[in-house]
Amino acid sequence: MKDKPGLTALITGATSGIGYVTALELARKGMHVVLHARNPEKAEQVRSDIERSTGNGNLDVLLADFTSLDEVRRAAAEFRETHGKLDILVNNAGLILGKQRLESAEGYEQTITINHLAPFLLTSRLFDLLTRSDDGCIINVASEAHRGASPDFSDFHMKKSYSGWKAYCNSKLYNIMFTDELARRVGGANRSDDAAKHISTWSLHPGTVATNFSYSAGGLTNMVFRIFRPFLRTAENGAATSVYLAAEPDIPASNGAYFIDRKQARVRHGFFTHKNNRMLWERSCELTGEDFLAGQ
Repeated sequence: MKDKPGLTALITGATSGIGYVTALELARKGMHVVLHARNPEKAEQVRSDIERSTGNGNLDVLLADFTSLDEVRRAAAEFRETHGKLDILVNNAGLILGKQRLESAEGYEQTITINHLAPFLLTSRLFDLLTRSDDGCIINVASEAHRGASPDFSDFHMKKSYSGWKAYCNSKLYNIMFTDELARRVGGANRSDDAAKHISTWSLHPGTVATNFSYSAGGLTNMVFRIFRPFLRTAENGAATSVYLAAEPDIPASNGAYFIDRKQARVRHGFFTHKNNRMLWERSCELTGEDFLAGQ
């Protein structure tokens, strides 16, 4: 991997875990790193820590609570106004909830909102900036938990049948499906100047990482993570694939691929089909009010 000074990278969920390590490593490579966060005090502490560790002062903070899609729209507009340049978007923010079903500001199931609809919307709102970059890259942090998904588009927000783990698994499958369909639409973009065709997009499994990620789940899920915490990956190991995909100039895989440990991997779920990926895209456009790469 090579240093890439001059590039601008936006990393969501950048104040802890693999998001923090990804931001740290991209800052080491000389990039202008924008740290998305919810908490302003924590964000400023992380920004200061990364500057001290890397000597790179070209760091900014973007505040937004992804439980509200209006907040995502506001954050995208703020980014455009203050930066106007984007080369790498790492959709890393995510959560897993417990037994209680929670809803977003729009009345959508909260896990699906934060883990899928928010990155879909953010990518849509910043996509034209990425098309202007020679190194345009979109990285979606998914998970091997997608293998436990049981999606039902007729009950997309899981009002009839809910569990925190099921919602998480579904959202991680949606991350992979979104990536694959985005690559297909980018490759077939109906543009006279082929503006989007050079954009790379990848999804990945970071491994099961020893972070505070599971705390919001509570109950059995959190207990299991605590028991196995000594055997889990460090955040540094978990971020390795995100950093690789962001900084490696030549990825030996077809656009839209799914990665584990910096290698292309198979998506192991029967719901992962071109037809369903397209249906998910159309449903996501409907729920976010976007017209993202329509007609492709």
